[in-house]
Amino acid sequence: MQRTLYLVGVGYLAICGVVVLRHQTLRLQPASGPITATFEGSAAQWFAAMKPFCNAVEVEIVHNRHPAPETLDGQGLSAACYALAGKIDSARAIIDRLAEPDRYRAAGIVFDVAHPVADAGDNRSAGPIMELVISYWPNHYMALYHAGMAEYALGESALAAKNLTAFLSYYHENDGWTQSARATLAQTAEAR
Repeated sequence: MQRTLYLVGVGYLAICGVVVLRHQTLRLQPASGPITATFEGSAAQWFAAMKPFCNAVEVEIVHNRHPAPETLDGQGLSAACYALAGKIDSARAIIDRLAEPDRYRAAGIVFDVAHPVADAGDNRSAGPIMELVISYWPNHYMALYHAGMAEYALGESALAAKNLTAFLSYYHENDGWTQSARATLAQTAEAR
């Protein structure tokens, strides 16, 4: 009889253990599908919170969890975040989804965010971003200048000459930018 009671007791403890473990497992499982939080602030506030994650590793995850506001500024800053992460095709896709008249304005937002990168001399990063900007805003003289200088630094003399020549056709001040563009054009001509 004691043996039967012992087996019943062990069986009862096993059943209780399974129930407790099953309950714990269900409680610890993540919700199915991605969790998306709507951002309630301004586009500038969204970007300030997201900028640390505008890198090739985290940009997709952050955008999926916390999409940018659907405003022009929000979408421009979202494109800028992708551009900073080196995902130019994703940035272009965001801009292309906008209405035609808004695309150059979004490209201007991308330029404003990326301009410090160009000024810092990060040509490998700045060149493709500036090319993105001028594909929507072809007479943006500062984007043309930075694209040309970045391309020259990366050994793309023909593209540098094209962009710096376009820069000089739009920008007529006789200052350091003009002198630098002319000197670089002279160097590209010598290299050919």
